[in-house]
Amino acid sequence: MIKGFRDFILRGNVIELAIAVVIGSAFTALVGAFTANIINPVIASAGGVDAAGWGFPIRPGNDATFVDVGAVLTAIITFLITAAVVYFLFVVPMNRANARLRSLSAPQEPEEEPTPVDIALLTEMRDLLKEMSARDARP
Repeated sequence: MIKGFRDFILRGNVIELAIAVVIGSAFTALVGAFTANIINPVIASAGGVDAAGWGFPIRPGNDATFVDVGAVLTAIITFLITAAVVYFLFVVPMNRANARLRSLSAPQEPEEEPTPVDIALLTEMRDLLKEMSARDARP
């Protein structure tokens, strides 16, 4: 059981997962700053000068009932930015690298060399002679 755990830890997937978590947290902070400082002001400006954001209050005068459509839109934009960066910076290069490794490690089938003309003619002559001798040997 300990050997299996050791093999699991040393396989490399755990280390890759740890690196992905660290990079993911740093990237989340970067995208959060981008959306908070660039996307949110643009969305809030569409809501008007006096509005707290792009949305509407369910009960006027009660800030707790404000439905913030801008925050949902920001979350969608944040998700799309994060997914695009993860896909284009991590998934696509990893798929290309894996395909290249598979093609290099795949056993190469030897190409079948064409039979030289003289050997093909000799083989055909041999087969014809066998047929003729088989015909002559019949009673």
